[in-house]
Amino acid sequence: MAATLLLSMGLQAQEPADWVDPFIGTTNFGTTNPGALCPSGMMSVVPFNVMGSDINVYDKDKRWWSAPYEYSNKYFTGYAHVALSGVGCPEASSLLVMPTTGELDVDYHNYGSEYTDEVATPGYFANSLSKYGIRTEVTATTRSSCERYTFPAGKGNILLNLGQGLSNESGAMVRRVSATEIEGVKLLGTFCYTTNAVFPIYFVMRVDKTPTKSGYWKKQPLLQGVEAEWTVDDGEYKLYTNYNREISGDDVGFWFTYDNLQQDEQITVRMGVSFVSTENARENLDREQHGLSFDELRTAARNQWNSDLGRIKVSGGTDEQKTVFYTALYHALIHPSIVSDINGEYPQMESGLTAKSDHTRYTIFSLWDTYRNLHQLLTLVYPERQTDMLRSMVDMYNEWGWLPRWELFGRETYTMEGDPAAIVIADSYVKGLRDFDYETAYKAMLKSAVTPGKDNPIRPDIDPYIEHGYIPLGYFANDLSGDNSVSHALEYCLADYAISQMADSLGYKKEAKEFLKRSQSYRRYFCKEFGTLRPITKEGKFLEDFDAATGKNFENIPGFHEGSAWSYTFAVPHDVSGLARLMGGNKAYVKSLQYVFDEKHYDPANEPDIVYPYLFSRFKGEEWRTQREVKTLLDSCFTAKPNGIPGNDDTGTMSAWAVFSMMGLYPDTPSEPYYTLTTPTFDRVEIETANGTVVIEATRPDSNCHYIESMTLGGTPLKKYRITHRELLDKKHITFKLKAQPK
Repeated sequence: MAATLLLSMGLQAQEPADWVDPFIGTTNFGTTNPGALCPSGMMSVVPFNVMGSDINVYDKDKRWWSAPYEYSNKYFTGYAHVALSGVGCPEASSLLVMPTTGELDVDYHNYGSEYTDEVATPGYFANSLSKYGIRTEVTATTRSSCERYTFPAGKGNILLNLGQGLSNESGAMVRRVSATEIEGVKLLGTFCYTTNAVFPIYFVMRVDKTPTKSGYWKKQPLLQGVEAEWTVDDGEYKLYTNYNREISGDDVGFWFTYDNLQQDEQITVRMGVSFVSTENARENLDREQHGLSFDELRTAARNQWNSDLGRIKVSGGTDEQKTVFYTALYHALIHPSIVSDINGEYPQMESGLTAKSDHTRYTIFSLWDTYRNLHQLLTLVYPERQTDMLRSMVDMYNEWGWLPRWELFGRETYTMEGDPAAIVIADSYVKGLRDFDYETAYKAMLKSAVTPGKDNPIRPDIDPYIEHGYIPLGYFANDLSGDNSVSHALEYCLADYAISQMADSLGYKKEAKEFLKRSQSYRRYFCKEFGTLRPITKEGKFLEDFDAATGKNFENIPGFHEGSAWSYTFAVPHDVSGLARLMGGNKAYVKSLQYVFDEKHYDPANEPDIVYPYLFSRFKGEEWRTQREVKTLLDSCFTAKPNGIPGNDDTGTMSAWAVFSMMGLYPDTPSEPYYTLTTPTFDRVEIETANGTVVIEATRPDSNCHYIESMTLGGTPLKKYRITHRELLDKKHITFKLKAQPK
């Protein structure tokens, strides 16, 4: 691990990138990867080790691999290009480049290799292939990769495998352009088995030395005759050694062979990608690399990371805490990612057409996850990037007619639920980001909130929600075990609250009042008997066979998605006082919320209850519970180990939770311009914002002091534990005096 290795060698980490360990989150289903990429980069170059010779362990189809790399696996079959980070479904991670030695073998079951000596740091990854004695190194620009392979003496090969990857789609084409350049396209898509969401990735690949020979391969089915019956076996790979046009199929590839390599001779491979055309892929490659060496590109990638990570500076705390913090910030800056080419072209949303933009177009909007904290982090620290993301979402509405829910390379996957784009847009708007077409954005938000379900792909079960204030079981799903009606309704409540906040800011008072009322529809689900939310049947009655704890292990249960009733009951941060009244008062609310933590109903690895630790601070005298629970979660769930994220990072959402929590503030209600304060991990935090540097300082008599005794904001004593975004930017300085005991 890069940062751990650096510190163990007795060296002083001087730059933010030195504290990043990309191996964190690469096991325990964190689904991050240690590959080389730039901030928000289209390109990522990632070691692929989820296919191999032991099919029961490594075959991607034998287990739910949603990332191309898993720390415990050690069988390398190439570098994938363009991978997702922290997602729950497999996709992309294709265009596999693999160096080998000896006689040419293009079957990945045979050519894969174990490896040693992994190194990962922002913008760089390397390993050594045990089978071949090859040292591999990779780096990246925003839209291209550069790979350096150091060979032993003898025969060497460079393979491009277009048949394998994490996508559920198949089919590719590759064409020889010259002795050292090839181009082509591969079909990707069907993310989370969304059958219509497919898209092409175009590529241009170059080697820097002319090969002795080169050619294509294609997997051919083996036909075995038994009397009059025929069966299709796995097939065998056919090499094409005297063919110079293009080749296509489900399992094809291209190979370069070098017969007389010298000891430690290096071959450099460069690849550009685009989601528009091979011409754009070539332009991306040429303009971003423009003759720079591998080492120069590696340095440039590292400089980009240091610039971005350096917008937040921390001091104090342990070395491990710094590693956790900067790695979390690193993960939070991977997605959403750039999809526009260097010439501004990008694939239009759901149209199959190409458009051109004067701003950066983004993709990979996993909004059900990221609306809760990641976009708030971008708004605070990287507002220029968040603004372009807002513009991208409005553009998607103009192109397609709807805001995105879970958009991927210009296609809507309809993954998860709710209407999360509305929340992201409102949150940014009320915090002062206005350099986008917010009137059109507001129009788009209203459209998904009022269009009848039969014509509404974002809220297809909206009709009973509007008419009755709830969605009954069985309305949208015939199988009640997979019915997510309560989860859907809660997401609509949060989205409607966001619409009310933006309507109020824009001066639309009638709509603000209407959607504020709709946002309180969750109350219809509250059951006094259990003290939780409870599904409602088509007859308007509570579901009889009900257990509030079932579902916490991701079992399919009626009403809730990826969680139990306890996971969702407090997921209404926009109406804490209203829920407290339903529960019988503030003391009852706090007691019930504490029960969630004490009885292990809180899931730190999923989104619905991610805000729970901060809700205690809404009640005077109970803020210490927030401080205790947040520290407990940081200490137990976020570490500098490969399993150091509590579960799926969800495109940076879990990491953003850690970043905010370690700084000592958290955006507790999406679409409200507020932060809840808690104990900072570090003695000093400096945050670069568009309004100047915000400083957060903590004074602790000793390392056991974790509770807040007093605070100041801008030098004035602070009694409240929630401050506004504007107060933070204007006052710029928060101090905490800490103590050992909560009272």
